[in-house]
Amino acid sequence: MTPRHPLTPGRAGGACAALALVLASAATGSPVSAAGGEGADAAPGTVAYRSVAQFAAAGKPRDLLLHPDSKKLYVGSDDLPETADVNESGLHVLDPADGKVRSTVGQAPGPTGTLGRRAVRRLLAPLPGDGAVFFYPLRGIGTAKDGDAAAAGAWVPGAAVTHATAGLTPSTVLVAQGSVLSEVETATAAIRRSVALKGGDGFAVDAVRGAVWFTDFGNRRMYRIDATTFTVTTTVELPAGEGFAGFTEVDPETGAVWVGLDASVVVHDATGKRLGVLDGGADMPRAADFDRTTHEAFVVWQDAGDTSQPGSDNNGSLTVHRTRDLREVVKPVVLPGVHVQLGSAAVAVEPGGAAVFVSDPVAGKITRLERAMSPRVTKNPADQSVTAGTRVSLTAEAEGTPPPTVVWQVSADAGRTWRAVEGATSPTYGFTPALSDSGCRYRAEFANDLGTVHTTPAALTVTIADTTTGGGGDAGSATTGGSGSTGGSGSTGSTGSTTAGSDGASAATGGAAGTPGTVGGGSAGATVGGGSNATATGGALASTGVAVAPLAGSALVLTAAGWALKRRARQRSDG
Repeated sequence: MTPRHPLTPGRAGGACAALALVLASAATGSPVSAAGGEGADAAPGTVAYRSVAQFAAAGKPRDLLLHPDSKKLYVGSDDLPETADVNESGLHVLDPADGKVRSTVGQAPGPTGTLGRRAVRRLLAPLPGDGAVFFYPLRGIGTAKDGDAAAAGAWVPGAAVTHATAGLTPSTVLVAQGSVLSEVETATAAIRRSVALKGGDGFAVDAVRGAVWFTDFGNRRMYRIDATTFTVTTTVELPAGEGFAGFTEVDPETGAVWVGLDASVVVHDATGKRLGVLDGGADMPRAADFDRTTHEAFVVWQDAGDTSQPGSDNNGSLTVHRTRDLREVVKPVVLPGVHVQLGSAAVAVEPGGAAVFVSDPVAGKITRLERAMSPRVTKNPADQSVTAGTRVSLTAEAEGTPPPTVVWQVSADAGRTWRAVEGATSPTYGFTPALSDSGCRYRAEFANDLGTVHTTPAALTVTIADTTTGGGGDAGSATTGGSGSTGGSGSTGSTGSTTAGSDGASAATGGAAGTPGTVGGGSAGATVGGGSNATATGGALASTGVAVAPLAGSALVLTAAGWALKRRARQRSDG
């Protein structure tokens, strides 16, 4: 897993208050988390291929075919010289997920029909449902499927077959015997028709457009053969060079012809017009395959295998290109030890490009590579404004391969530093914020093996809940007042009301304004149930307001008694 920025866990609620203490300690040298970016490692949505497994139980692989119906991996193989006690040549059927050998078809007919152990050099086409059509030396055309004890087969008359591929119809294949191209019956190997060319090595079929492209590497040209007339209709000149043969393949979607030549791939459209050239540096192109779903071409390049030559390091590579403009769409994948000294590699692509299989004739292995994509955010969390005590739910989404993990982060300093929220590891993060969380910012961090990405931060605003049940309090009030005392101008007052104080709390006030220091009086003085200076905070005022009435009544009785005593004293004095 790619390491992320170091983060210190924070708690879900009141996180900003806790972070504020941490940030305040930064001046004394306490650690503060590094600032997070909007992406790390690979750019969001970057595609790459990674080697995830190697299969080594199919001899020396010469060709690969991923069956479109059964999804099995067919491998045509030679025997490995290193395993003298076992003959591994034949047609191997593998489980593409783990490389387990399902079966091996090692027997095929010879020129007289006698069964014998046969190497399989090329896989020509899939059979309906399951199985494959294949070529085996020197002139054999065979068919077999998973579980068969032996292959069916027939031998093409004439010279040794130098190249073979799928035919123009389901019941035929095309074979080259030197510079002679023939269409033959799959079941009997009987020749239907032939055309002799000035030279030729490899070829490919464009069944959709009714053409065969035959490459003459020695003379640096390519012939287009019409499938109906079986005659040459176009000759295309190839770039000058040393004439090292690579491959000839047709993109079934566009009809473009890809030719591996020396250390480059030359691409022509379906009419023979050159579209461009791919340069492999010191490596040589030896295999190619196409994926209709992604519209991409996969090319295997092999090293020369001679480290005395400039640029030779014994390592090959896999490159992936868009077929419409030849642009490279992923970083080249290094294939350690893949060189040309012991033969050409082969490649097979799973539809959709999720997996690619590349053979290594040197090590006798097949490498499974899987498509990976760095996380890309598809949904950002939204800003939230709530009252204290109301639950908040933040949601973020991202795509990636493998599926990315998620960790929510919080910032108390406007996004300069971020810390992980403990336990918040789901796409939706829910919590109940405190008033101290107001001003926090939250984001989700998505990560997989290829990279890390962050969502756009969401800002949180928390206000004080309006829970007033007395008379007409303002929004933002967090207390509830009771009934005021009975007052007035030194006597009976009106029913009290609730008035917001300067700190956002409420104060219970009496009736009409009285004199300072009187019970039930007005705005000034330390009165009971009186004006703005008798302000209570939090929820304490509610109980204070309820208690004002009996207190005021008692005070009124005492005051009346005082007036009576004073009057009697005056009467005695007068007497």
